[in-house]
Amino acid sequence: MGRTGGEWARHWRYAGLPGLDLLRARYVRHAFPRHSHEGFVLGAVSGGIEEVGLPEGTVRAGHGSVVMINPEVPHTARAGIDDGWTYSTLYPSAALIAEIAAETTALRGTPGFTESAVDDPCTSRLIHEVHRAAEAGNALAADSVLRIAVARLLHRYGGPLPARTPRVAGAAGAARAREILEERLADPPSLEQLAAQLGTSPFALLRAFKKAYGMPPHAWLTDARVRRARHLLDRGTAPAEAAAAVGFTDQPHLNRHFTRIVGVPPGAYRRERAGSPERGRLAARKNVQDRGAAPA
Repeated sequence: MGRTGGEWARHWRYAGLPGLDLLRARYVRHAFPRHSHEGFVLGAVSGGIEEVGLPEGTVRAGHGSVVMINPEVPHTARAGIDDGWTYSTLYPSAALIAEIAAETTALRGTPGFTESAVDDPCTSRLIHEVHRAAEAGNALAADSVLRIAVARLLHRYGGPLPARTPRVAGAAGAARAREILEERLADPPSLEQLAAQLGTSPFALLRAFKKAYGMPPHAWLTDARVRRARHLLDRGTAPAEAAAAVGFTDQPHLNRHFTRIVGVPPGAYRRERAGSPERGRLAARKNVQDRGAAPA
């Protein structure tokens, strides 16, 4: 993988760690727009500064920090300094976090994290070690260290997640609007049509939707399309077919939004889905070339 000059990234899945995606990257100019994840985000910064925009405000994470983001929490990410940031990120599913919490904690309800960014060099090193073990094809070490790291975070910063039902004015309408957009992902109505269908005004719906989900309907729709495209790519669908299926006008349209939200192009993402360690290393080198970084 490229280690000098420019940006590089590897977003992949290791067969020895089911229920988990991994991202290791250095970003300088790249900025993630507001988006959310179905599962958790656990990021360990090893260099530079990552600036994360969350509903409660902006946090800055440097070397030794761990960023924790719960499912469906809208957030942005960008470089906090000119040199960018380098990090290793784990994307565990909600089911995996619940399994580890049930075995190692006494947390009630749906487990999650009460802190967004903490200075925790020990756990940060563990997250990096999960990546190193997975890249070496050492499933026993990767799974063991993953569980130790997650259990440590849950013990220190764990708590029950709040109910997901939005408690804001117009929440019911916003929820129904989200359902309609999910049903019509490839052919969505306009804001005016959506508001008329729900018996409200466009601006009232816009305000209620943003309060409930942290972003306006059009931004949420783009995020949802990228999520659906990821699921299709996971199953081996070609990027051009995935683009058409989720409502993007063409593959370049998918490429642009997918890269901004996921951090790697859809072609590189697809190549990494089910490869051996050797295939992963080859794909990582191709990913570096895709992004224009200088390989080491």
